[in-house]
Amino acid sequence: MRYGTAGNPHPVHRIEDYALIGDEQTAALVGADGSVDWLCLPRFDSAACFARLLGDEDNGHWRIAPTGADRYTRRAYRKDTLVLDTDWETPEGAVRVTDLMPQRDRAPDLVRIVQGLRGRVTVRSTLRLRFDYGSVVPWVRRTDGHRVAVAGPDSAWLRSVPEVPTWGENLGTVSEFTVEEGERVAFVLTWHPSHEPRPALVDPYSSLRQSVADWRAWAARCCYDGPYRDAVVRSLITLKALTYAPTGGIVAAPTTSLPEEPGGVRNWDYRFCWLRDATLTLNALLAAGYQDEAEAWRNWLLRAVAGDPADLQIMYGLAGERRLPEFELPWLSGFGGARPVRVGNDAVNQLQLDVYGEVMNSLALARRSGLSAQPDVWALQTVLMDFLRTAWRQPDEGLWEVRGGRRHFVHSKVMVWVAADRAVRTLQEHPDFDGDLDGWRELREEVHREVCEKGFDAERNTFTQSYGSRELDAALLVIPRVGFLPPDDPRVLGTIDAVRAELGQSGLLRRYTPDAAPVDGLPGEEGTFLVCSFWLVDALHMTGRHREARELFERLLGLANDVGLLAEEYDPVGGRLLGNFPQAFSHIGLVNSALALFGDEEAG
Repeated sequence: MRYGTAGNPHPVHRIEDYALIGDEQTAALVGADGSVDWLCLPRFDSAACFARLLGDEDNGHWRIAPTGADRYTRRAYRKDTLVLDTDWETPEGAVRVTDLMPQRDRAPDLVRIVQGLRGRVTVRSTLRLRFDYGSVVPWVRRTDGHRVAVAGPDSAWLRSVPEVPTWGENLGTVSEFTVEEGERVAFVLTWHPSHEPRPALVDPYSSLRQSVADWRAWAARCCYDGPYRDAVVRSLITLKALTYAPTGGIVAAPTTSLPEEPGGVRNWDYRFCWLRDATLTLNALLAAGYQDEAEAWRNWLLRAVAGDPADLQIMYGLAGERRLPEFELPWLSGFGGARPVRVGNDAVNQLQLDVYGEVMNSLALARRSGLSAQPDVWALQTVLMDFLRTAWRQPDEGLWEVRGGRRHFVHSKVMVWVAADRAVRTLQEHPDFDGDLDGWRELREEVHREVCEKGFDAERNTFTQSYGSRELDAALLVIPRVGFLPPDDPRVLGTIDAVRAELGQSGLLRRYTPDAAPVDGLPGEEGTFLVCSFWLVDALHMTGRHREARELFERLLGLANDVGLLAEEYDPVGGRLLGNFPQAFSHIGLVNSALALFGDEEAG
């Protein structure tokens, strides 16, 4: 047990104890004890009104469970939806709690429906709203059958259908009632700005029916019909849930500061949109049949990167915001005591040259895939290439956003080569486009030559993390996928073997050498990085080691929690997920690996 500031004990959850619900503008995490422990309103990157995930129960949560029960008996998403059913078996009977966030009209709603399955069970709801990341206790009053909580800019309305006995207790709102088989009680929590009138009420039961129908209709569009389709669809639904519908941007994760090392300081805010996710996301969405979502993501990308190429950032806010200042929340004790808890991300100020390659590659993929033409896209690409012509020689912080100083990272230079290569190919495919074909060819050759000379360790037959170093990097596994070298090149094969040998842990991959404090500038270590292991699946498959690729893929599927969700990392020693959760990059890796391994196979 651990204790919060008020001395309230509660079990320490593991990251895999949580399930996700959301409305494509924000998301909530529901724990194994029936408590919603994380919810930011009204957007993914807004301040949390439930922050127990990173503190204690006095930092905000909403628990619904049978009295005296600690943990659910079983839970599952309704097939091909983001509607969560949690069943509780008690000596008196059984109940089901169904959690969902309907796609909003204007205001966000959190709907929780309790249904009696067997016997007669007493259920208790405890709601503690704490605005501004658990630091502000609202004023609560009763109005027209609602409990209304107000503090500063935030207002939230709670009602039940039918009304059940409800009272204030310990600066929270408590309800207790009994359900028999077939009986239902629904709760609806609705947020809106406190200066605006209460939004229209939603019917919880029609919202449930509509949400199930909407999600299943969306999932039915998936054109993948190979092995492990359920896992692929679950990953696609997760990506859809992490999409900010008004703009098409996709957040890396809906959480901040879930630790990459238990009790450690590697705790970052991932509630933003990273450019380097662009190509992999586009590939997954297009290959799975989701052209509209791919186009929305491409359009978000174009809006975000518009402007001076020297000002290109590695990440942006949900609508393309550029300022994401990082600060700490000292009143939160952190997940499992991992501090500091951070909001914002200073990595936004880093130079990471690989993102130019990701943007060029994404726009080339979009053009080849037949996404609708957008004016001035090619003009933007030519400006990016003009900038890269000289900027590529600089050291940078690399895709892992190290805080130990800039280096000439090999992956960054490879992605510069990708940018030049895609520019050359585009001119070859569209001779009517204007561009410096000869100059970009020369740049492509120069970068390729330098990487092979300065970024390759001939003695060990492997590319290295940076020029002149002996450290390795799992990002080197993308070399054959982006076309820098063919899969059967001895240098590619040597790099795959070296990365597996030096960065492997229990068959999974770390991002880089464990003793990398001089590189990343941080104390402690981290777990194995799941997307890197998916990259290894792809590399093994491309180099003809199909059995090994499938075995690793199947093992990675087994690391998902009971509702099919993956975090950023995995601890093979402790047998638990680490890092922000659920992680878009991990689920993108799963989809792309499944498509690579099984995309042309029949189901079964």
